[in-house]
Amino acid sequence: MAYTFNGGIHVEEYKNTRKCRIETLPPPKKVTIPLSQHIGAPATALVNPGDTVTLGQKIGDVAEGMLGCPVHASVSGTVKEIVKKTIPTGAVVDHIVIENDMQDTLCPDIHPTEKRLTDVESAEIVSVIREAGIVGMGGAAFPTYAKINSALGKVDRIIINCAECEPFITANHRLLLEHPASVINGVKILLKALGVRTAYIAVEDNKMDAVEKLEELLADSKMISVRVMKTKYPQGDERQLIFALTGQEIPAGKLPADVGCVIFNAETCAAIYKAFSTGMPSVTRVVTVDGDCIRRPKNLLVPVGTEAGELIAFCGGLARPPKKLISGGPMMGAAQWDPDMPVTKSTSAVLVFSERFGKKRVPAPVCIHCGRCVNHCPMHLMPMYIAQFSQAGDLKRAEEYGAMSCVECGSCSYNCPGGVEIVQHIRVAKASIKAEKARAATQNAQK
Repeated sequence: MAYTFNGGIHVEEYKNTRKCRIETLPPPKKVTIPLSQHIGAPATALVNPGDTVTLGQKIGDVAEGMLGCPVHASVSGTVKEIVKKTIPTGAVVDHIVIENDMQDTLCPDIHPTEKRLTDVESAEIVSVIREAGIVGMGGAAFPTYAKINSALGKVDRIIINCAECEPFITANHRLLLEHPASVINGVKILLKALGVRTAYIAVEDNKMDAVEKLEELLADSKMISVRVMKTKYPQGDERQLIFALTGQEIPAGKLPADVGCVIFNAETCAAIYKAFSTGMPSVTRVVTVDGDCIRRPKNLLVPVGTEAGELIAFCGGLARPPKKLISGGPMMGAAQWDPDMPVTKSTSAVLVFSERFGKKRVPAPVCIHCGRCVNHCPMHLMPMYIAQFSQAGDLKRAEEYGAMSCVECGSCSYNCPGGVEIVQHIRVAKASIKAEKARAATQNAQK
């Protein structure tokens, strides 16, 4: 029987690219690389306009002791400019624009780890991962080295998230089919780093071909095993994943490490193995390009910093006029206003939809008190009340009703027959609560 959790929904999958092998995007003429592709402080540029850079060269870094990750050149060439642009989260950060010389001249600092894994210390592994700029590539973009450090001595098992429960996205599925050994070897490195002996690779049961491939390679493993999950959204959320596999609920305000678990994305594992085996930092990723506007949907291996328009053009361009461009999945991704949006380390998909695709509009969105949002909420909240408090500006009540525990999966909005964008109201409340607490902390510090 497949593992699952209480609540959630089964959305139309639209896995149109599940049989599309990963293709390598032709080299772009330029890349625009954000200096903030992670949770934490933005990196500071280490290069200037006019500088020549090599593939894999560190071009941005954060100060020691600060949460953040270095950023590397995904092509070799010349730095044309450093400009401020808006990233998918809405923040305005510096971007380094590199004109590609098409030579892929490798940075001389790049070399594989020479020690055997059995001889490497945990601190050395963390250092390699940090210097490679690896983050959570499932979308969260939390620095992987920091996650390892925070879990050291607290966890007894690792969970590799291969649920990929969002509609359309198949990047992880194809990675498991085409490069399963890279994922497995990355898991082995994480086991060594954390000093634990148990890892679960969690895959939904709509990807049984990937399950069979992994089980074949792991037949003799005593530490790594595959766990088949029921296909349901949001199965990939860390709280639902942990409950499904262990029966443990993470208390409000706590982290997976507080219940003995730590979760990594499949592509993050592959990036870790690549950093150890070749020395190459995180400068490429697999991106699903799909949506009813895309003429030929594909899975593409893309240099970080490539503009979305390049991916769309390689997929045959647009079949009909676009209405919405989304970075990530349709449930939790972010709608974009710039077709030149660059791919970042956490961009799992570029989706383009027309006017005729998506949620049916209603004349006047209104809560009809049907309770569907409550029945399907995986966090067991009452989303409609939180949304109403948000609309009324009552942040205190919104917080009392668990606004900060919302994982923003969008199950409530998806199921609302009244057309209320519940999750968006909750996001506004969460942002306001965080801002209010930050202001209060600043005022207290100044007293």
